[in-house]
Amino acid sequence: MNPLKEKYLNEVVPAMQKSLNLENPMQYPKIEKVVVNIGLGEALDNPKALDAAVNDLTQITGQKPIITKARVSIANFKLREGRQIGAKVTLRGEKMWGLLDRVMNIVLPRVRDFRGISPDAFDGRGNYTLGLKEQTLFPEIDYEKVDKIRGMEITIVTTAQTDEQARVMLGLLGMPFRKD
Repeated sequence: MNPLKEKYLNEVVPAMQKSLNLENPMQYPKIEKVVVNIGLGEALDNPKALDAAVNDLTQITGQKPIITKARVSIANFKLREGRQIGAKVTLRGEKMWGLLDRVMNIVLPRVRDFRGISPDAFDGRGNYTLGLKEQTLFPEIDYEKVDKIRGMEITIVTTAQTDEQARVMLGLLGMPFRKD
């Protein structure tokens, strides 16, 4: 079992029981899934950019990404409906816990001038989105083979009813929130 999942079960759940005052154990927030997304506006002009992003996501997550397509046409961006503009991976189970563990303990400390992540990036339903400016922060990516630095979003989808419940849970797991 992943050490982060073990920590969740043995330390975080009892701590949430005290801090959130929830009687029923089924009410405790859990992490459902983690979605890693790379949006590629440049893929309209450079189709090889999409291949490189898919390769990077595969190395980072250990799972083959889905190519995302534009849902609407936007003339100002020269975007047509159905064009390929990104890639995403949805992780659950052991792969999800492994990625979260790497993000919290390896990737975030590698960020230059890191002072913690924003505690305000919740969406109102208990889900947290973290933006990274470059894929080279991950140890799986070989810096020599990178054609271009690309950013990505990592969305942590939880079963929490409120942002506060999710903030407590992620804080107890070890997410390095900034103290403003």
